[in-house]
Amino acid sequence: MQAFLCPSCGMQYAPSETPPAKCVVCSEERQYIAAGGQKWTTLAAEAPKHFNVFREYEPGIIGIGTQPVLGIGQRALIVRTPHGNILWDCIAMLDAATITLIKGLGGLQAIAISHPHFYTTMVEWSQAFGGTPIHLHADDKDWIMRPDAAIKLWSGDTLTLMPDVTLIRCHGHFKGGNMLHWAKGAGGRGVLGASDIATVTMDRKHFSFMRSYPNLIPLSVKNVQEIVAAVAPFEFDTAYGHFFHNFIPRGAKAALEYSAKRYIAALGGAYDNA
Repeated sequence: MQAFLCPSCGMQYAPSETPPAKCVVCSEERQYIAAGGQKWTTLAAEAPKHFNVFREYEPGIIGIGTQPVLGIGQRALIVRTPHGNILWDCIAMLDAATITLIKGLGGLQAIAISHPHFYTTMVEWSQAFGGTPIHLHADDKDWIMRPDAAIKLWSGDTLTLMPDVTLIRCHGHFKGGNMLHWAKGAGGRGVLGASDIATVTMDRKHFSFMRSYPNLIPLSVKNVQEIVAAVAPFEFDTAYGHFFHNFIPRGAKAALEYSAKRYIAALGGAYDNA
């Protein structure tokens, strides 16, 4: 049996003799089935075609992404705290070089993922580092396509993952959508792993909010307000989105608050005929 993987979104399914009838993630309105139709692959088949690249943004924050792109193309983060390393979000590609390099950094003590679009090969990552716990919000449990004993569901509004590291449920484009806050990041000014629950825009000065990014379905006013309210008690100066280029090095909290107001005003017609 093989653990089939959807090359469009990177979601890996429980081992089976034949591929699933469809990718549940891509069949839903927040994602899409590629123009060529539903296809399937495996991690072993993709490994010779791809490799991972790394970028250190600041002491304690290393980005990992895949070239050429596999799945959605997101970038994960290794958050290196004094209490252990956390993989924040997940990418589909995992190879021997990546495992060797991360083990050289001390391995992974926790995996936490913002929402189902980035679940990808999370079980492979966990197994590669000795069964690392995978922390997912219980509100999104129905999107788990490869169950495993390493998956730890949490509920409520926050989870203290490690000292100074908190997962914050913000809703966003999934009910259990969450962000990661590291109080000691950015030299003690605080870091927010925003993922694309609130995505950093191309100008690296603002955020925007969507129910579906590829299909351009906007998020509701209520959901945007929930995101801002959820992170309000936490101080952060730097924010990281889900691609290598989208991060805000300074003033991220004020940028989030302003961006939410701008977005809500735009939905209300502030830019009509502008």
